[in-house]
Amino acid sequence: MQSYQEMSREELLKEKAALEAAYRNYAKSGLKLDMSRGKPSAEQLDLSMGMMDVLNSNTDLSCEDGTDCRNYGILDGIHEAKVLLGDMIECHPDNIIIYGNSSLNIMFDTVARSMTHGVMGNTPWCKLDKVKFLCPVPGYDRHFAITEYFGIEMVNVPMLPTGPDMDIVEELVSKDEAIKAIWCVPKYSNPQGITYSDETVRRFARLKPAAKDFRIYWDNAYGVHHLYDIDQDNLVEIMAECKRAGNPDMVYKFCSTSKISFPGSGVAAIATSANNLVEIKKQMQIATIGHDKVNQLRHVRFFKDIYGMTEHMRKHAEILRPKFEMIIDKFEKELQGKDAGSWIAPKGGYFIAFEALEGCAKAIVAKAKKAGVTMTPAGAPYPYGKDPKDTTIRIAPTYPTLDDLKIATDIFVICVKLVTIEKVLENKPAS
Repeated sequence: MQSYQEMSREELLKEKAALEAAYRNYAKSGLKLDMSRGKPSAEQLDLSMGMMDVLNSNTDLSCEDGTDCRNYGILDGIHEAKVLLGDMIECHPDNIIIYGNSSLNIMFDTVARSMTHGVMGNTPWCKLDKVKFLCPVPGYDRHFAITEYFGIEMVNVPMLPTGPDMDIVEELVSKDEAIKAIWCVPKYSNPQGITYSDETVRRFARLKPAAKDFRIYWDNAYGVHHLYDIDQDNLVEIMAECKRAGNPDMVYKFCSTSKISFPGSGVAAIATSANNLVEIKKQMQIATIGHDKVNQLRHVRFFKDIYGMTEHMRKHAEILRPKFEMIIDKFEKELQGKDAGSWIAPKGGYFIAFEALEGCAKAIVAKAKKAGVTMTPAGAPYPYGKDPKDTTIRIAPTYPTLDDLKIATDIFVICVKLVTIEKVLENKPAS
């Protein structure tokens, strides 16, 4: 396949005319396809409908220790839920607190608590002149929204195929006491689908931060979200590594069942050291008498154990795998060798990141929207919504049907080609 850079001006104009004709056909058809967020499809949500039947008015709603889940009590969650989520994220139940339905809410609370009351006796962040978070980019826009909300300065750290550039991370945290944390999506990262290498995780555990209250915000959002049964990424368990390195308090590990059961009615948790848990519970006992134990019990009765959850996730993969493979296949057939962008074929997670030519991402997303395909805004995977090179586009394949996704991908490919040709023509003199 000939690169657009190698084509003559006349060849580019001819291809551009053909692409514009195809684009006009899509644009006038009145399509409305939404690929803006990583939401499970209705087909995926149907997988968990049996959860609605495991509890009814005749069910014994007592948990294993005899506590009536309908009533007050058990601040940090029922034991069997801790076991289930502990197995999911490879942590001991004693190191886990079960919350409500949202891990994002836990992260927000964790930052808020640090702002108002500090971390383990250190100065509350709100009393400091400056507070900074390191942000691996491209990354998760909602992480960045939390830190922006609290006025925390965000510092970009480039992502490598092995995870964040640890040379930069180590240098920055060791020299700047204002750096209090780093956001991480360590497995099947949002949006690239990268899993941190063993070395990266171990370097995280052995960080020597200047700030005594530095924490790693380890968002294990996609820990069991594999696309394949055998060809799966593996992630070194960070809490054990931190303990081994003499830094047991340095990490907060977040998780939820949002993309496993029901996103609006899942179960979320934080796992961390005993010292951190003591501090978190001080806030919790003021804020709540306990989260939804009936929902915790519902999840345990439905999945039963980690093996039941693993089988459930295989069903998710059967729905998602054809969508991811279709997009990658189209990219390889239509864009490989064109020098129009690059991508990674993830083995799990919820997204595909497309790296366009510099200065092209916003134009591609805008053109797709005019043809009826709504995507995540260009720039969203960067702090403040500012992609310095305007290259990264997050593709969310999960929500549309496979048929709709095929149309959306065709439109996206046409938009990539058109914007790339226009960019190349800007720098190609008339013959």
